[in-house]
Amino acid sequence: MHTIKGKQYPCCTSVTMGIIGGKWKTVILFHLIEKPLRYNELKKQIDGVTERTLSLQLKTLEEDGVVKRKVYTSKPPLKVVYSLTDFGKTLIPLLKSIADWGNFVVENYAETNS
Repeated sequence: MHTIKGKQYPCCTSVTMGIIGGKWKTVILFHLIEKPLRYNELKKQIDGVTERTLSLQLKTLEEDGVVKRKVYTSKPPLKVVYSLTDFGKTLIPLLKSIADWGNFVVENYAETNS
């Protein structure tokens, strides 16, 4: 049993999935690989995610130390930017591997609509 930030996990793979698992977390993280993004920029890039879900997932990723939220208040309007933390950047090879495998599946196993 492994305990990370007060949460218990039965094995190392469950630690990984506990942090990045679910429908939207890997998608969010994948979009943050290239550069920090404002909330609305992220929302536009992720087709199908609701505002509530995106907000909750970003909050969870922030709590897990993978994403950081920076608020700029120097001049209106308020600007909030999300980016990967140094800890979050350690996920980049994993995220790229997941994307590569997804591309492999699409290329080799996707059903054609004819």
